[in-house]
Amino acid sequence: MSANSSSVQPAQPALANAWLQLLVGIICMVMIANLQYGWTLFVGPIGDKYHWSKAAIQTTFFIFVLLETWLVPAEGYLVDRFGPKWITVIGGVLCGIAWTMNSLASSLGMFYFAAAVGGIGAGAVYGTCIGNAVKWFPGRRGLAAGLTAAGFGMGSAATIIPIAHMIKSSGYEQTFLTFGLMQGIVVMVVGMLIMAPPASLAATAPKVAPGATRYQAKPLEMLATPVFWAMYLMFVMMAAGGLMATADLALIAKDFKVADVPVSLFWLTMPALTFALSLDRILNGLTRPFFGWVSDQIGREQTMFIAFLLEGLGIIALANLGTDPVWFVLLSGMVFFAWGEIYSLFPATVTDTFGATYATTNTGLMYTAKGTAAALVPLASVLVDVKGNWHAAFIIAATMNIIAAVMAMAVLKPLRSAYTNRTAAVAATPNLATR
Repeated sequence: MSANSSSVQPAQPALANAWLQLLVGIICMVMIANLQYGWTLFVGPIGDKYHWSKAAIQTTFFIFVLLETWLVPAEGYLVDRFGPKWITVIGGVLCGIAWTMNSLASSLGMFYFAAAVGGIGAGAVYGTCIGNAVKWFPGRRGLAAGLTAAGFGMGSAATIIPIAHMIKSSGYEQTFLTFGLMQGIVVMVVGMLIMAPPASLAATAPKVAPGATRYQAKPLEMLATPVFWAMYLMFVMMAAGGLMATADLALIAKDFKVADVPVSLFWLTMPALTFALSLDRILNGLTRPFFGWVSDQIGREQTMFIAFLLEGLGIIALANLGTDPVWFVLLSGMVFFAWGEIYSLFPATVTDTFGATYATTNTGLMYTAKGTAAALVPLASVLVDVKGNWHAAFIIAATMNIIAAVMAMAVLKPLRSAYTNRTAAVAATPNLATR
């Protein structure tokens, strides 16, 4: 059987449109966003009910992210071989089951198991939609990956307030059940519409992104290159700080004593934590197509340097000024804006460098870096317990961001340039490129 999924799932004229497929992917991403970005709202109520430690509860988040990321390469292989539809549908089923299990869980073991189920489901949907997007848009991979990832980043913005209100009025258990069923059913239905682009698009696309080649590297070939591992290390360093903020923002707000302080900005007044969560999700979504589009224009590494440096400076500012509720809202927004772009820049860079034929598997392998970074989230809680504050965790995260920014220009750019120049010659010689 061909590795190209279009041989299994032939194009249907009504659905074989790049922008329609992009929309389908975005909707699916919106529906799974709460599994990660809504979690912080449940940590406090779960802790209040069972009196478990922060680190024990946040191990649930680590398990979710680990399974969400580390199985994506296997799921990507299935997508590249059999097509994206059923992987997406099954992922939606697992997401619905996971939050339903959370509504019934009464032990850490049950929460951990539900996190594993949800992580597998969310990873299947996420990896499929991102991989499909960069295949459909060979000349606008940064924008396509950014718009798709924006669905994940912004997807929870519209539901943060309803979830917070339902937790207060009906309890976190009912909230898990209601939103879990809704999200799972939508992904199942919409996922039936997703499909891969025609095989010819990767080989004959009239336009490719700056710095991209038409060479199609297989996953094992990609793993043998220094370019991949440089990107992987940068992804881990960048993802760690953002995941800490995602998982612990409610706890940080509480420790900073700003969570329930009213803040008036942009003609709105809300408690600082609710305001920050809503603004963060919006900016975390907007940054993905924005920096994806910027990288299509000025280059991937230059964009990484700007965004990664901004993230490091934002975390330092939040550590020092976050005890003021207004600054807490604004600076947490800056942190999320400068962080979320990694989910468009790295998939686009991987596909530019290693080709589109195996893009779902290859970008999935890169996405496992998020799972590696997630291991640091419980450690941040332990560090806070030891030090008594968040300062050390913030400084470590900011330092990693700044190192990643320097690596983008000093390490990744020359490595990738040498690799793409070498493989361009191979791709231009048909008998070598097909070996």
